[in-house]
Amino acid sequence: MLMKRDRDERGPTDAGWLKSFHSFSFGHYMDPQYMGFGPLRVINEDRVIPGAGFSTHAHHDMEIISYVLDGELAHKDSMGNGSVIRPGDVQLMSAGSGVTHSEFNHSQENKVHFLQIWIIPNVQDSEPGYQQKSFDLAGHRNRLNLIISENGAGASLVIKQNAKVYAGRFDEGAQITHACVPQRGYWVQIARGMMEVNGQAAHEGDGFAVTHEDSITLKALTESEALVFEL
Repeated sequence: MLMKRDRDERGPTDAGWLKSFHSFSFGHYMDPQYMGFGPLRVINEDRVIPGAGFSTHAHHDMEIISYVLDGELAHKDSMGNGSVIRPGDVQLMSAGSGVTHSEFNHSQENKVHFLQIWIIPNVQDSEPGYQQKSFDLAGHRNRLNLIISENGAGASLVIKQNAKVYAGRFDEGAQITHACVPQRGYWVQIARGMMEVNGQAAHEGDGFAVTHEDSITLKALTESEALVFEL
């Protein structure tokens, strides 16, 4: 079964310096029908103007993923980490027992466009941690690449949850089929372009909850990029 989360029905935020769309309830936006999908709690599509960003704030007991689509995102945290995240980079911060961090557009000229994703961990009050890695998604096109897993399989980042996250960039006309594991749920997020998900049309920003399916078939109608969460 596929249930589509239409991009035009997401909750909006417009703070001037930030334009964001929330696939699930977040901040001022509350919809009891969309509180998350399993442990997947937040998918925010954020666009931040040059030089602006999120000042230092706190998190705890959350696995926080930053996935940049365009531009550069500067990160600093209370663990002493400082980095710039670019397209192809994946950042995973385990907030654990508590961490503070800031995120700013690193550029003074161009917007940064990224997905901020929160997954609820399966352990509480653990030691905070930080991971960042560049994945060659451009060089491994037309496939789903494992970028996050519980055990670090395939040199993926390690998350504190029984979950996997795949990412892929696809040429127009490319089609792949991903086998589903029984008793697992899947969320497909279209990050860029136009695709079909098991025959259903999808645009950038659309999401799909996938349950009780043997497989997920992605067909790129244009050059596209997608994330697939196994939960």
